[in-house]
Amino acid sequence: MACRISELIIKCRDPQRLAAFWCEVLDFVVLDTDDGAVEIGPREGFGGLQPTLVFVPAAEPDAGRPRLHFDVNATDRDQDAELERLLKLGARPADVGQTGQESWHVLTDPEGNEFCLLRTRLS
Repeated sequence: MACRISELIIKCRDPQRLAAFWCEVLDFVVLDTDDGAVEIGPREGFGGLQPTLVFVPAAEPDAGRPRLHFDVNATDRDQDAELERLLKLGARPADVGQTGQESWHVLTDPEGNEFCLLRTRLS
């Protein structure tokens, strides 16, 4: 038997705001709030195939580039339409040294955490 990721913990200045952003991006819901932290996940709750995300309050993010970032794929539209939706939600383009030939877009969430929008549409 192997392990699988059940939760991802993200330190941030504004857990409510970041949770709301990622709920919209991933079609997740708030599952729990405790001591300023906000846990979001799929509608069926904790323990399913997708990990939950727990946004934990922190005065300042850790220095340096993050070692972990999300990759997301559109599920019901093409990449261009999803990019437009993410930008309207508050994502911003990020330059991490891309050549412009990549099949993905590098973005940041409202607190500057990097994530990538991949081209493949998932069902």
